[in-house]
Amino acid sequence: MNRCVTRSFLTRASSAVTSAVNGGANSGGRIVVTVQPEFINSPMYKTTSFYRSFSSASSQPPEKKSPTSATAVGAAERGGNEKITVVDEKTVKEGNISAVTSYWAVSRPEITADDGTKWRWNCFMPWDTYEADLSIDLSKHHKPTTILDKIAYRTVKLLRLPTDIFFKRRYGCRAMMLETVAAVPGMVGGMLLHLKSLRRFEQSGGWIKALLEEAENERMHLMTMVELVKPKWYERMLVITVQGVFFNVYFALYLMSPKIAHRVVGYLEEEAIHSYTEYLKDIESGAIENVAAPAIAIDYWRLPKNATLKDVITVIRADEAHHRDVNHFASDVHFQGRKLKEAPAPIGYH
Repeated sequence: MNRCVTRSFLTRASSAVTSAVNGGANSGGRIVVTVQPEFINSPMYKTTSFYRSFSSASSQPPEKKSPTSATAVGAAERGGNEKITVVDEKTVKEGNISAVTSYWAVSRPEITADDGTKWRWNCFMPWDTYEADLSIDLSKHHKPTTILDKIAYRTVKLLRLPTDIFFKRRYGCRAMMLETVAAVPGMVGGMLLHLKSLRRFEQSGGWIKALLEEAENERMHLMTMVELVKPKWYERMLVITVQGVFFNVYFALYLMSPKIAHRVVGYLEEEAIHSYTEYLKDIESGAIENVAAPAIAIDYWRLPKNATLKDVITVIRADEAHHRDVNHFASDVHFQGRKLKEAPAPIGYH
């Protein structure tokens, strides 16, 4: 494990380091501490409790080994090896190295991509990536038959009017706005099912995870679109307003009638499919430049390195079709008088 800490951390943690060195001599592991030059060259270096601790407890006290670093090696409590890199706070403040000053020094193991290179994203991991299922039927539509279905359908159609007026055929900006809203229902539904599960001491049938996966997937759509479209200040203000209103309205709707809430989202996803289809038409006609795909999209959807905007919009549209199916299915379960937990949740259904 590799940890990066600062001098102020060592002041607080030297006793713990000493304990680790003294207490684990029989474990076969070791602690390797590399001290960076900013710290070594400081007149305070040999006055720190860190230096004194290793001078008395380590098999090799920290001393200058080269103009660039000093290293201390000692036995560790754990069987594995642990490497601690010490830097000066000034180095961190100047942005020369990414480190967090904390007594706890929490870190994660090194994560690599399929090709063995270091994983470059913190917002998602290699096991979150996938290849989109492009074979899904994009033309499927739930015909509104009941009064509640018709209310949900008409509500979504009504919500589309101001979007058409404001964005017209600026589909990049439209998609950005759409994704800030589309990521809300899954989070709200998952959160309320989570609370319900806690109150009633019962399982959710996997639906909590399924809905939170949907919310995360929609958020990744947004992170991708932000790389392609830089929102203007008034669009950011619009996002804040729309998200605030939509979250509270959908929260109340889900409390009152989950079957209507899921039906509304199903119809919203149908509209999303339509919008992305129009987006693709403009790309194919040349009205919108078919630029290179952002790196985040290439890694998230496992696209080829030469993927373009068209490829990105195609996989996002496929995702929306899957979300359409999930929400119409959830609504059907409720309309049949059953509970969601009685129907296996489509976890990982992108």
